[in-house]
Amino acid sequence: MKKFSRDVLIILIIAAVIFFGSQTMIGKIVVNGPSMNPGFHDRQQLVVNKAVYKFFREPERGDVIIFHPPDIQQGDYIKRIIGLPGETIEIKDGIVYIHKENGNVLPLDEPYVTKPATNAFQGNKIPENEYFVLGDNRNNSSDSRHGWTLPRQDIVGKAWLAIWPPTKWGLAANYPLPE
Repeated sequence: MKKFSRDVLIILIIAAVIFFGSQTMIGKIVVNGPSMNPGFHDRQQLVVNKAVYKFFREPERGDVIIFHPPDIQQGDYIKRIIGLPGETIEIKDGIVYIHKENGNVLPLDEPYVTKPATNAFQGNKIPENEYFVLGDNRNNSSDSRHGWTLPRQDIVGKAWLAIWPPTKWGLAANYPLPE
């Protein structure tokens, strides 16, 4: 009986470690609204990799991320990282331009955008440890064009897997974009 009790206790401890570890490493989000159309749709459910930016690497341009928005009354947002610290973002004639610190200007090739932005935009230099994010549905998204950049500590994780509806199962549409 003593051995059985010890075995049950060990199994419960292992289960608790796995449960709480997985809660720390992965999460789930339900997309709310059309801001990431056509790649992600309203009510689509995604698994979020919370560990990637904590343990393995920094966020990169093209990553689809989940984050706490500047208006804390809202739920978490899903957007794509476009601008990195030290860069300046400009949108002209529907094309996004990255102004690098060294003076180079990089137009982005964005295959995930079906309807380019109709309004021009000229941003300021992105502060250190902050990012510029945009929704893929450029004409219907509350994003960094509204005067805010995203602090690194507000990033929850990277969109990893689409799990609902079943017709959308698969890896999330993250696109590595040139630096």
